[in-house]
Amino acid sequence: MDFAVSSAAQDYIKRLEEFMDSHIYPAEKVYEEQRRELFAAGKPHTVPPVVEDLKVEAKSRGLWNLFLPDVSGLSNVDYAHLAEIMGRSGHLAPEATNCAAPDTGNMEVLHMFGTPEQKERWLRPLMDGEIRSAFAMTEPAVASSDATNISTEITRDGDDYVINGRKWWISGAADERCKFFILMGKTDPTAPAHRHQSQILVPVDTPGVTILRNLPVFGYVDQHGHCEITFENVRVPVSNLIGEEGGGFAIAQARLGPGRIHHCMRAIGVAEKALELMCKRAMSRTAFGRTLAEQGVVRQQIAESRMEIDQARLYTLYTAHLIDTVGAKGARSEIAAIKVIAPRACLNVIDRAIQVHGGGGVSDDFPLASMYAHARTLRLADGPDEVHVRSVARQELGKYAAR
Repeated sequence: MDFAVSSAAQDYIKRLEEFMDSHIYPAEKVYEEQRRELFAAGKPHTVPPVVEDLKVEAKSRGLWNLFLPDVSGLSNVDYAHLAEIMGRSGHLAPEATNCAAPDTGNMEVLHMFGTPEQKERWLRPLMDGEIRSAFAMTEPAVASSDATNISTEITRDGDDYVINGRKWWISGAADERCKFFILMGKTDPTAPAHRHQSQILVPVDTPGVTILRNLPVFGYVDQHGHCEITFENVRVPVSNLIGEEGGGFAIAQARLGPGRIHHCMRAIGVAEKALELMCKRAMSRTAFGRTLAEQGVVRQQIAESRMEIDQARLYTLYTAHLIDTVGAKGARSEIAAIKVIAPRACLNVIDRAIQVHGGGGVSDDFPLASMYAHARTLRLADGPDEVHVRSVARQELGKYAAR
């Protein structure tokens, strides 16, 4: 088993690290200042101008759409290393390089299942960074951890589909650049459970689409937003269907394998940033006649953090290796496992960093509280921990059931 990256990936890593040092990290304070100004002006979901500047710079450096193998030529193992680097500045680096969720998953879906017309209208401007998108699956009225529960109705009416339902936690929907949703809903409730659902393209400005509200995360208002949306007699042409009727669940599974590698490696990047902040704080603060770094309890927190990060990274790289060699279906158990392990490790490290920072750790003077709030969502996004643990257990027990 070889986790070494290709020569192409080595080149990308070098160029990405240079870009992070020269442009991304210096832009973080600019981004926060511009967000505060926009928030004060009543525009909390308007993109700060610095983001568009960074996108232009990244594209000029060839650091663009690196997540898509057919564009970058990179394996999942290759891209995993890049995703970790981007995770160190999660608000800026993924979007600056056009590698931000949920657009990456939507681009993968359109790339794999879209018609030529769908690709021209929606995929091309997404890949060019001209627009953004959202994935509308989760619903407030049902336990959406079981995707077969999704109850939004997609009903055929001549040359159109008519959509009725309510969604929430639809990430990216508040951003004025969001131009369409890939919506998952029920086309045939009489079919087998995993054939109930279909996925369909819904332009944001379609009559009947109403964005009710943005949902803050632990009080933090995300620039892209996480929205509750109603769809009332929303009519779109049959040509907006992605793939075939009843194929929604299979399409959702196809987008989640590589996507979870991205999420997990970015989380590891966040953890590395938190550990860096912890160590710098420990070296700079004195208590009881010694620096915090000389205190045994703090040293243990630092050591535990290093070990958890490296364990999570190796597990994620192993999973990426499996996807590259046997496919996402063959790596189902590992994909589920890393979705639990990586966010858990990330949160543990951030929590220790907050503790070492004392009162400052829970304030807005340091980024740790925000980092924790956003990392905590990963234990729910793309399925809660409990679903993935259930999947790992089922796969493990299956080895014995056949005996």
